[in-house]
Amino acid sequence: MANLFSWERLWNIIPQLSPYLLITFQIVIIGLLFGTLLGILVAILLLNKIPILHQLLSVYISFMRGTSMLIQMMVIYYGLPLLLNNFGIDINGLDKLVFVEITFILNYGAFLGEEFRAAILAVPKEQTEAGYSIGLTWSQTFFRIILPQALLTALPAYGAEAVSCFHLTSIAFTLGVVDFLGRANTLGSASGHLLETYLYVAFVYIVISMLLRLGFYLLEKKFSFGREGVNN
Repeated sequence: MANLFSWERLWNIIPQLSPYLLITFQIVIIGLLFGTLLGILVAILLLNKIPILHQLLSVYISFMRGTSMLIQMMVIYYGLPLLLNNFGIDINGLDKLVFVEITFILNYGAFLGEEFRAAILAVPKEQTEAGYSIGLTWSQTFFRIILPQALLTALPAYGAEAVSCFHLTSIAFTLGVVDFLGRANTLGSASGHLLETYLYVAFVYIVISMLLRLGFYLLEKKFSFGREGVNN
């Protein structure tokens, strides 16, 4: 049993593995931050139904929602440099982590764009009319009245996407990025003892996922306080 599992090996793995969690957090934060901004932009453009652009966005969303992120990452890693080379831009020297982050931004921009669009449509039209009635412009009405309410409506789905984003960072190692799981693979392969490594990884993933779910639950509970009464 000692050869199969050892507490000593587990404690030795923790300080070697934990620092790489920062790379995983970096992917999540950048992916969600810029993915959220892109998602809001996509939602606005979809609602305005601009000819040609609307069709292009529909293709972009269909691709992102209809394929796995692993495929998207490979297409971006191998295809984006070829595309930009046609315009005299060489990005072959970029760190592989950048391509992973671009993939997450584009993926979550598509998913969140659809969710934000639905949330915006869920805001009663009377809210827009009320903004116009007090002299606000379209942009002032949208960003001060409509968007905050839409974001609150989308908060539960956004929390689920955040947890999903954290889980999906595991694909970064496929491209050679040594993040938390990637370092776990290399440590486990080098030592020949994978059980302790993956038990620690599983424990960290569970704890962080639970904390994310709890955090978004508390946010939803805080911001929804009193809204039920107002809506009724």
